[in-house]
Amino acid sequence: MKMAYPLLLSNFLERVNRLYAKKEIVSRDFSGEMRYTYGDFYRRVTKLANALEKLGVERQDRVATFAWNNHRHLELYFAVPAMGAVIHTVNIRLFPDQLVYILNHAADKVIFVDEDLVPILEKVADKLTTVRHFVIMTDRATPLETKLSPVSYYEELLAQSPAGYDFPKDLDENSAAGLCYTTATTGNPKGVVYTHRGIFLHSLAISLPDAAGISETDVIMPIVPMFHANAWGIPFAATMAGAKQVLPGARPDPRTFLQLMEKEKVTLSLGVPTVWMGVMQLLEKENYDLSSLRAVLCGGSAPPRSLIEAFERKTGALFIHAYGMTETYPLVTVARPKSYMKDWPAEKIYEKRAKQGTLVPGLEMKLVNEKGVEVEHNGKELGKLLLKGAWIIEEYYNDPRTAGSFSDGWLRTGDMATIDEEGYVQIMDRAKDLIKSGGEWISSVDLENTIMAHPAVLEAAVIAMPHEKWQERPLACVVLRPEYRGKVTQEDILDFLRDKVSKWWLPDRVDFLESIPKTSVGKFSKRQLREWYAANNFERPAMAAGQGS
Repeated sequence: MKMAYPLLLSNFLERVNRLYAKKEIVSRDFSGEMRYTYGDFYRRVTKLANALEKLGVERQDRVATFAWNNHRHLELYFAVPAMGAVIHTVNIRLFPDQLVYILNHAADKVIFVDEDLVPILEKVADKLTTVRHFVIMTDRATPLETKLSPVSYYEELLAQSPAGYDFPKDLDENSAAGLCYTTATTGNPKGVVYTHRGIFLHSLAISLPDAAGISETDVIMPIVPMFHANAWGIPFAATMAGAKQVLPGARPDPRTFLQLMEKEKVTLSLGVPTVWMGVMQLLEKENYDLSSLRAVLCGGSAPPRSLIEAFERKTGALFIHAYGMTETYPLVTVARPKSYMKDWPAEKIYEKRAKQGTLVPGLEMKLVNEKGVEVEHNGKELGKLLLKGAWIIEEYYNDPRTAGSFSDGWLRTGDMATIDEEGYVQIMDRAKDLIKSGGEWISSVDLENTIMAHPAVLEAAVIAMPHEKWQERPLACVVLRPEYRGKVTQEDILDFLRDKVSKWWLPDRVDFLESIPKTSVGKFSKRQLREWYAANNFERPAMAAGQGS
């Protein structure tokens, strides 16, 4: 049946041009700062749509982006799907073989690449079987020397293209608008297709007051990369609302984020816990006026409670913990206290806020045990988390692994969780990261977050090490803050934990490291830790200089 009003991304685009053409977009570009309005943005998007047609892009063709968070990337977010093609946002930190795999698997026709990332594509270009054209995104006046061919330049394409474009209204709202690939821990990344309808409904959900509460009055800075689950859908939602957007550009660091927050009066920002840890480190040394900041949204992995408390104490902004996956666009739950909890003791409220939160409208969830029976809502019984709903995918793109992850319309997330009587979900671990010791499950996430509450600890990751009697025991990998190196020992960490966790959860060993490896999207990479320790027979590494013993 034909939809009377299909939910298309062109609706967001036309709305923001009609109602908020004077609102500003700020982008940290390679040669400085780019400032323009949504009206300017709309004209450039129409030029880009015409340029894409000239390059031979047709409906449902895949167009790849290999770029940072900047205004050109935002223009592609709308021009590509609004004209009926599919935007494929590619993780710029992938290994070369993974990069080749996903570009060929997606069958991308055109690739748009930021100027500083051109050398990465040059190394794999001869292995790309479907790409017909490369477009370099730069504001330089002179062309770059490159091996990419055939190649065009973004600004030249726009200059040669007319403004004005009739975005099709006959698109199927269930047709593909975007394509992302999961961050693979084993095997090749898996393709996740986002539809117009899914992005539209997800944008409405993440804008709800009990989620991110996005409105026209906001100034929004997504720190989470635009190649990671579409920056959690925020560029779409911000455009829908007409909010000012601040895009931090290439290779930003905590000082970049804080300077932009202060200068542009940012009200809402989003990033993974390691980003906020880095921001907090700098805030402890330097002063910034963050009085405009009302909230930050944190996802990707569970933030330690100590980080939530420290950030709110320092900035006065609300630290919102949320949970999701690439397969869920990604919003699933948000950890906000209910209205009648406002008079609860602070300890009890923080207990709720440290969980992943309650399910957002539009989704269904269940937790099942090993027998497939739903667990009790008591906050104790562990179950496998299953999801379905308005923007939960039902299959992977052209991938036989679909059969192992979907059943009867439910996505099997691979996360182990509990749910309490108030409906607050707590992700205890990825199934593969749980430590099974003497028949009892130990949550590496809980243990890590408790360790990171120690004032001397900057980062902590916990993995299982083999044990003859108990099968597995916890091994804590700890990075100390610079000022504490050489002053904290294993026993100090264990003493700190003794009255906070079960005796059985105490790590058998604490190793002090210079750093913990990160994934391409900034999460702790326990896979790399496990592989390194396994290759070295779980021997204690030589202590990093000055890190204690």
